[in-house]
Amino acid sequence: MLGGPRLDRIDLKILTQLQMSGRITNVELADAVGLSPSPCLTRVKRLEKAGYITGYGAHINLHKLGEYLTVFTEVTLTEHRAGDFSRFETRIRKLDEIVECHLVSGGYDYLLKFVTRGVAHYQSIVEGMLESDYGIEKYFSYVVIKSPFIKHHYPIQHLFGEQR
Repeated sequence: MLGGPRLDRIDLKILTQLQMSGRITNVELADAVGLSPSPCLTRVKRLEKAGYITGYGAHINLHKLGEYLTVFTEVTLTEHRAGDFSRFETRIRKLDEIVECHLVSGGYDYLLKFVTRGVAHYQSIVEGMLESDYGIEKYFSYVVIKSPFIKHHYPIQHLFGEQR
């Protein structure tokens, strides 16, 4: 593990439980991972202090709030110097409708995830980006028709647990 104390299987269980239910009580968490409450809380505090746990929040059901559109957008920058990437990332970070940004390898530079009120809203944001010199050479948009599932947790124990 990089950047903090070495995690054991109990730490991984704690992280798994907390990402599935951030509102779990310490007593319930301790029971789920096989510890008594005091050592469990000590471990949680250690994981928070070390930066493994970066916060707690609620998952919002956007469908309950109204109509919205999700668009994945491939972006290719005009120039490819370090400053061009940095400037682009700094500028798009300020756009609330961009909820994910990934620098990727392959045929384009970035994969962005937009959440907007609709197609017209998305297009107005992209046009603003093009007019404001974000350094975009080209972009391709992929409108999400349906999301059969979205996981809000990572398979921590499969990724970082003991190899069999």
